[in-house]
Amino acid sequence: MENRLRGLKVAIVGGAGFVGHHLALRLRESGADPHLVDSLQVNNLGAFSSTVSDPSAATYATFVHERLNALQQSAIPLYVADARDYHGLSRILDEIEPNVLVHLAAVAHADRSNKDPFSTFDHSLRTLENSLDIARDRCSQFVYFSSSMVYGNFDGQTVDESRHCEPLGIYGALKYSGEKIVIAYQQVFNLPYTIIRPSALYGERCVSRRVGQVFIENVLAGRSLTVNGDGSDSLDFTYIRDLVDGVILSLNNEQAHNQIFNLTYGEGRTLNEMISILKSEFSDLLVEYKPRDTLMPERGTLSIEKARSLLGYEPLWSLEKGFRQYLDWYRERPSVSG
Repeated sequence: MENRLRGLKVAIVGGAGFVGHHLALRLRESGADPHLVDSLQVNNLGAFSSTVSDPSAATYATFVHERLNALQQSAIPLYVADARDYHGLSRILDEIEPNVLVHLAAVAHADRSNKDPFSTFDHSLRTLENSLDIARDRCSQFVYFSSSMVYGNFDGQTVDESRHCEPLGIYGALKYSGEKIVIAYQQVFNLPYTIIRPSALYGERCVSRRVGQVFIENVLAGRSLTVNGDGSDSLDFTYIRDLVDGVILSLNNEQAHNQIFNLTYGEGRTLNEMISILKSEFSDLLVEYKPRDTLMPERGTLSIEKARSLLGYEPLWSLEKGFRQYLDWYRERPSVSG
């Protein structure tokens, strides 16, 4: 793998975010040459400034600084720029001359998307349009991060990439429309694509308030957990290291060209099972249940057989192993448990 990636120039648009910075660090370890473009505004440093009243803002700003320090220590270039600016992004990509462009710039939260559709479209579709149009004459591969939310309700089935998509809400619909635009660019301009559909991510230095993150923060602060529904909802929880390793396998790999991949752990687990892991270490943990959000699809297990077959993908981090690792990382940061 190292030979395939050595010296490969990878531009990551939205690269200082949760997924992007982990991917960049792993690329550097693999001998590739990652370059990042990020405004540091959406779900990043600008969102957690001292003017924000959110009591978690200072903690999340610390997490973002940890990301930026890790990138700096690995000598990974970061261009602070707004990907909605076509000409600005074009100048930067002219300078980088990437072989591969990975598009991550987006609003990364379904609930936030439903509450603020305009901002979601502005930061997700406009940036995607710019990335695609600039990449079509420059890159040999375009990697788009979609979501398992495109499938809609799983109906109790293990879902593979051939399943018909019926997304619910703004976020899933936007991700699915993004996929169609990416595919259209391949059809019209012959730009090879790889579409990634992750699920229920968790891991270090996340500031998106995904469910596992919220649970851990509440537990460490001595608060009860609030669950939408009765806790039986199943998600294919995926540790960030597994996702990043899967993406690495797809880069500069013709087997991944013009393909869609589920990159998850490949096993649906309930919210109550995640809570049980926490209860094994916090016996006095209290859990409150409230009515389920009807705009959240009923999900479950995603098939990863295609990624196994074409990429050699093999996730290593079960929920028990990965979530405990994540919890330990939080415990090392005493400011969180205030």
